[in-house]
Amino acid sequence: MTKPLRLGVAGLGVVGTSLVRLLQRQREGFVARAGREFAVLAYSARRKDDRGVDLGDAVYFASAADLAASAEIDVFVELIGGADGVAFEAAKAALARGVPVVSANKAMLAAHGFELAALAERSGAQLQFEAAVGGGIPVIKTLRESLAGNAIQRVSGILNGTCNYILSRMESENLPFEVCLREAQRLGYAEADPTFDVGGFDTAHKLAILASLAFGAKIDAGAVSVEGIETITLADLSAADELGFRVKLLGVAERTPHGVEQRVHPTMVAKSAPLAQAMGVLNAVSIAGDAIGELTLVGPGAGGDATASAVAADIVDIARGIRVPAFGRPAASLVEADRVPMQRHEGGYYVRLAVVDRPGAMGAIAARMGEQLISLEAIMQKRATREVAAAGVVPVVLMTHGTTESSIRDALKHTVEDGVVREKPQVIRIEREAV
Repeated sequence: MTKPLRLGVAGLGVVGTSLVRLLQRQREGFVARAGREFAVLAYSARRKDDRGVDLGDAVYFASAADLAASAEIDVFVELIGGADGVAFEAAKAALARGVPVVSANKAMLAAHGFELAALAERSGAQLQFEAAVGGGIPVIKTLRESLAGNAIQRVSGILNGTCNYILSRMESENLPFEVCLREAQRLGYAEADPTFDVGGFDTAHKLAILASLAFGAKIDAGAVSVEGIETITLADLSAADELGFRVKLLGVAERTPHGVEQRVHPTMVAKSAPLAQAMGVLNAVSIAGDAIGELTLVGPGAGGDATASAVAADIVDIARGIRVPAFGRPAASLVEADRVPMQRHEGGYYVRLAVVDRPGAMGAIAARMGEQLISLEAIMQKRATREVAAAGVVPVVLMTHGTTESSIRDALKHTVEDGVVREKPQVIRIEREAV
């Protein structure tokens, strides 16, 4: 039998320890699939303390960079995290000397994926990152390999389990955002500072990677328009339910006549759509291609075992000698995609307004919508709470037909200036197609 594949694992947190256990638990299966054993020959971590896993005679490195430079490893597995710093430097060092790199680091790939892919090609090493997007969902391999015969039109998905858990819990138990966030933190789904997740930035990093794979473009995380879920209220979820929708934080990358549109924001998704069925901490990705039509992948988007499963799959590919360009095509062929500003987005909108309770107020709002050529699909006057009624306002929900972002924003700006609307209008985009 071929000699064991010698692994150097940088980072022994939840994913790193789960990977070690998985390699031990599935040892015979990996040998059968890859034709050789896998051995964790060395590791690096902040501390050498006992991590609750049997590392045998594996050598400890205090420095990930030193581990990456070791001549004793065949594959460098980067599970440290962070866009820059030690993770990036160690990955570069390994690739520069021709050592394959497996990474779960979406922040690093979103910031430096093109540079790393080009470096891997020059040195003849593989760069694999299935675990960086979607946890245990094989969406990277699907886009890069399985759908190579398709022209991809659109990729959209629920890419952050924390946000999906919060929105699902708010909907199912009628609990406000703050309560569900605290519960997510207690369960370990959300960090003490949850901004990266609930602000949509984690989803944006993952979307930038998927957009590169789907459209043959250089990763451009700065092109992603980002909104989080912090402003979503129970009133929004209740109205969505009445209208046949659910609110999900979606990442959407789509070809348009103006270029590649990349956006992350709360979205009204029809309950009948596959993405609406993913609840709790599940992730889901829908891909629209010219040959396959619509394909949806659903599964655990986070957690030690799910992420370790994706890491292990990449290691198996390396052991088998599979060589595929990191982003599905040579780095030199990746293009600079035209950025599409959010103002040019076209679609339907849900708008919730606190309308001043006086004659002519709705007429003034309708007039402002008409000035922007916005057609209203539905108008719903919601029952006001005692506090809202005492403030002299009436909750009103509008649903528009297709319009542009700039048009809806201009119309709402004028309604506020006219004094017929109090509070900042709530605006949620509606996805009616390809979800």
